[in-house]
Amino acid sequence: MSKYLISIVGATAIGKTALSIQLAQHFDTEIISSDSRQFFKEMKIGTAVPSNEELSAAPHHFIQHISIFESYNVGQFEKDAIAKLDELFSKYDVVIMVGGSGLYVDAVLRGLDDFPKVDPKIREELNEKLAQEGIESLQTMLQKLDPHYYKRVALENPHRLIRALEISIGSGKPYSSFLKDKTVTRNFTPIKIGLTAERELMYSRINQRVDNMIKEGLLEEAKSLYPYKDLNALQTVGYRELFAYFDGKSTLEFAVSEIKKNTRRFAKRQGTWFRKDEEILWFDYQERVENIIDKIQDIMKKRYESTD
Repeated sequence: MSKYLISIVGATAIGKTALSIQLAQHFDTEIISSDSRQFFKEMKIGTAVPSNEELSAAPHHFIQHISIFESYNVGQFEKDAIAKLDELFSKYDVVIMVGGSGLYVDAVLRGLDDFPKVDPKIREELNEKLAQEGIESLQTMLQKLDPHYYKRVALENPHRLIRALEISIGSGKPYSSFLKDKTVTRNFTPIKIGLTAERELMYSRINQRVDNMIKEGLLEEAKSLYPYKDLNALQTVGYRELFAYFDGKSTLEFAVSEIKKNTRRFAKRQGTWFRKDEEILWFDYQERVENIIDKIQDIMKKRYESTD
């Protein structure tokens, strides 16, 4: 295949957006986002949506394209993304995909996993447990039932926890046992690029980003979304901590420190997720873009020669 999807992954705040734009400009192509937090129109500051300048530097897709009031999941994204890629590959030989949501990246590159149907009452019981005992009770359950997936999942996301638990309980097998090894057939060849940095440096970048978000108006953005705090889209880092502050459960200083801490934890899980993929080519976040382009073009050349 002469069509290539360059997938850029890595932890939050590592510099994926900047690299994606540089690559899109070099290959004269467009970008699709696989960052599930950036899909929603109402969540701009807290999800680090690219700036207007960045968005105008290259055409982007799946950035703030739906509302928090709409139901949207990874299955719908897979269908939408593949349809958009079919359209883009009719015009380009190369398309860029960028985002740190591992499940959504895998959905495009590998296809979704097949899970057994389970009794819907299990989910009802888990939601009741969440309401009565808090998210920690679900985390503890998952650690016991599926320690492998526990290390990978976003532990602050109750919906991901409930999904894993309902499958584990309903099937009697760990959720992770249903994650398939085979991939679906796609009409493009993936080239996977990962950005990395020393942990302390990465954590420092995260802390700085959160401080910048507060300066840019995250508090006001979260306040405008507070009446809808129970919506699925808002069960995420950067908003839940401020909702707790609005509820009088913490100080603002503590809420900001919790955003930083939970974002660092999220970044650590992103690293765990992506490091399992041996096909990812890792580069330091400060690597010259010319070197990354050279490596990409070398891969394309070798593939062309092997199929010639």
